[in-house]
Amino acid sequence: MSTTANYQAAEKLLRRSAAPGELVVGDKVRPQWIDGGARFWYQVRDGADRKFYVVDPLAGTREADFDPTPFLPAPGNPLEVSSPDGKFAVSRRGQDLWARSGDNSWALTTDGVEDHGYGYGPDSGSYGTLMRKFGLPHMPPALAWAPDATKVLAHRTDQRNTRKTHLVESRPTDGGAPVLHTQRYAYPGDADMPLAELVVFDVAEGKMVRAQCEPLLMPEFSPIMLGWAWWAEDSSAVYFLRRSRDQHTLSLNRMDASTGEVTVVLTETGTNRVGPNQFMYGMPVVRVLADEVLWFSQRDGWGHLYRYDLGSGALLGQVTSGQWLVREILHVDEGVVYFTASGLVAEDPYRRTVCSVGLDGTGFTIVTDDLLDHIVTVAPSGKCFVDSASTVDTPPVTTVRDWSGRVLVSLERADISRLLDTGWTAPERFCVKAADGSTDIYGVLYKPRGFDPAARYPVVDSVYPGPQVTRVDPCFDPGGMGLDAEPLAALGFVVVALDGRGTPGRSKAFLDVSYGRLADAGSLEDHAAALEQLAATRPWMDLSRVGVMGHSGGGFAAGRAMLAFPETYHAGVALSGSHDARCIGLGWAESCDGADNPAAWERASNVEIADRLEGKLLLVHGELDDTAHPHHTLRLADALVAAGKDFEMLIVPGAEHLFIDKLAYVRTRCWDFLVRSLMGVEPPAYRPAPIVIDPEVLGEMM
Repeated sequence: MSTTANYQAAEKLLRRSAAPGELVVGDKVRPQWIDGGARFWYQVRDGADRKFYVVDPLAGTREADFDPTPFLPAPGNPLEVSSPDGKFAVSRRGQDLWARSGDNSWALTTDGVEDHGYGYGPDSGSYGTLMRKFGLPHMPPALAWAPDATKVLAHRTDQRNTRKTHLVESRPTDGGAPVLHTQRYAYPGDADMPLAELVVFDVAEGKMVRAQCEPLLMPEFSPIMLGWAWWAEDSSAVYFLRRSRDQHTLSLNRMDASTGEVTVVLTETGTNRVGPNQFMYGMPVVRVLADEVLWFSQRDGWGHLYRYDLGSGALLGQVTSGQWLVREILHVDEGVVYFTASGLVAEDPYRRTVCSVGLDGTGFTIVTDDLLDHIVTVAPSGKCFVDSASTVDTPPVTTVRDWSGRVLVSLERADISRLLDTGWTAPERFCVKAADGSTDIYGVLYKPRGFDPAARYPVVDSVYPGPQVTRVDPCFDPGGMGLDAEPLAALGFVVVALDGRGTPGRSKAFLDVSYGRLADAGSLEDHAAALEQLAATRPWMDLSRVGVMGHSGGGFAAGRAMLAFPETYHAGVALSGSHDARCIGLGWAESCDGADNPAAWERASNVEIADRLEGKLLLVHGELDDTAHPHHTLRLADALVAAGKDFEMLIVPGAEHLFIDKLAYVRTRCWDFLVRSLMGVEPPAYRPAPIVIDPEVLGEMM
């Protein structure tokens, strides 16, 4: 099979992640609720064609040829956030917030100044470079409207004392001299990080109420955007989570929306990370009810729900228990909580299952009683949910179900015929032992295009270390693997991806392996052990030709693999790598290694072990990466030069962390490097065309 044909197939698969509907039809249903949540419409993309359907769940109907035009929001300012009733909109002007109703607008604040303004999160999580590429000055303001649509929650950000960092744009669009971009960006151990002072506005009156408490620590993102601050159902109060810098203490707090008075509802303290979800950026698994709180805790070794009295903060009891993990609270009604959990399917502890249980802990029921992974969207009414059920090798089937699990309406069965036409084959889910010889770890394996069991194939480990997310989800397109794993397999590689010890989704003990051990990059020793076990029963895996490729934290892990495991990995590609934990974003490093652990941050620096490089290494970084700054790669390059090591480096002018407008070029260069290094052949002259990222996909990639 020609390398040109392989590159063409890889190009199609790379585009799959950027342009939904080209290769897989009907795999993602995103309901748009109308009529007060009684009905919803959705679209199915089939190449350039779009079909629209309207669904009435309780009537059990699905009608084609729906016209969504009357229900689409009117064209307007993308930087405005409208109230639920559409009467008001709030936007950011410079450092202040403004409200608008019709043609009338007025200032909600007038005292905002540089680095001490309203409605935005820290610079380090604001994607400034990406916004400029879209011609926007900043992201939409970080706001949360009250259910009654009269008040809005925001915060004033204080990053005046946060460290300044700089990026140089070598070729600005106006063709002039290089431009300096300055960013506030706290490093691990810095005395000052961004702070968030919660404020509530009565929009019509322009009245502001400030929270009567110390500002919240804001290491990476706005607490509103993370879902760590939200409105009470009656709009009388705001609830918010506060966590200490060492992350050992988490509290739930209530702010009176009229007075700003703040009271602590409940507090939990542990010996290491305490959070409202195992997944660092996941929505809090916390629900405030009329007079109780459902609270997520790992105190018994697994992530479960506990009941607290809302008034006194007294523990009322444990709601869920067992060797499994609560993932998301879906709905609470008449003394019953509905939720997703992982660990209830023996075949795969990561598969998500819809369950219910009484608030008193009785009547536990599995609602989706099958072996599939379930991704769920709950109706605004709470009476039903849209369910996408799949596995890594079973295309999604999407239905509407009630809380008994009964199918009310069948929506879509994904069509993967065009995907198969590229030569794609479904990945194999596997389970092997970790390096400790006893712990089960899970991953996926992609076979090469045109697979021949009598042949011998080079192997690529598509790596991401966590500990904030898993690398491999148990659903179809596990973890967005189409971006790297599928194209690499089309080129002729066996591609492996797995979640080693220290990543989320299982027990607290499994996750805690990573605490204080960011340097282990998600237990790379588990990856090395897994490759040996897989190859023992798959003789077509050639472990004398093993590569590794990763992006961001995965770029760090790819570099670490090449430096710390030279006997396993022979070629590596590190994209946007955070190679030196001493100068990565404070929030990420301190959540992994603690708030005062410079020795651990030094251990997690690839720069310190650059002299161990033996194989072939390609370093890739965007010149304007404001998430993991390009100096991470340049520091590593400097250490490699000092050690006399041979390596390749590509600095991409104008590119940000995701290489969003240079994606095809960057990935093709990575393919070329691995083809030369592991296959020993020259890449074809064929070059994939540039890729335009679909706006609907962009939010998922960020």
